[in-house]
Amino acid sequence: MSNIHPQAIIEDGANIAEDVKIGAFSFVSKDTILKSGVEVMQGAQIYGNTFVDTNTKIYPYAVVGMPPQDSGYTAEDDVKVTIGKNCKIREFVTINAGTKHGGGVTRIGDYCFIMIYCHIAHDCQIGNNVTMANNATLAGHVEVGSFTVIGGLTPIHQFVKIGEGCMIGGASAISQDIPPFCLAEGNRAVVKGLNAIGLKRRFERDDIRALQGAFRKLFRSGKAIKDVANELLENEKNEKVLQLCSFIKETTRGIPYERNSNK
Repeated sequence: MSNIHPQAIIEDGANIAEDVKIGAFSFVSKDTILKSGVEVMQGAQIYGNTFVDTNTKIYPYAVVGMPPQDSGYTAEDDVKVTIGKNCKIREFVTINAGTKHGGGVTRIGDYCFIMIYCHIAHDCQIGNNVTMANNATLAGHVEVGSFTVIGGLTPIHQFVKIGEGCMIGGASAISQDIPPFCLAEGNRAVVKGLNAIGLKRRFERDDIRALQGAFRKLFRSGKAIKDVANELLENEKNEKVLQLCSFIKETTRGIPYERNSNK
């Protein structure tokens, strides 16, 4: 293929679409699938059972599909990485394969932007349109909802769940679950409010007003937030509020927030 540099290493068996571009000194394993429009730039490495969907770009020296950093992993485990359409995986990003006991798949959705030096560990599940700024790191089994932004230099603890449409401030440290549509920051991070800018970009005023009212009841009333969430689930009809409250009801790691705030 004319789009593959002669100094790239492609193992026999790799499934590569005709128009895929692969740069010098790159490596693509025999079990990799690269769909139409994918570009693997100079020095990028793709290992194991890795699927990359259309028009995704993997920038220089990113490493995708290496075995998980998990002591229980063996070379015989059937594990993989899947990356969606139109993603940008920037320089020196590392994305590890899943684990047998964790579901086997590390999954990244469509239109994600993973910036320089980010790390995505085994079994992470990332939605669509997620942005991770430089040096953000996800430990194993983290779930990140669609349209979420994670600021640079932010580590997220294993098994944490970040809801849809969140904004996580830079240089935060996340050890508990962050509900959908919220802004969280700090070390350790706490929920500071709603992700106002993100809401304005995506939702109608009625949804935003409903979320604002629900947020005040959940986080500013002084009552236990799970009790308030249960009340809202019984009486509220707005779908976004129900989504927020269902997340809070189901959390097992807890929700970090400022319990003494008078706002």
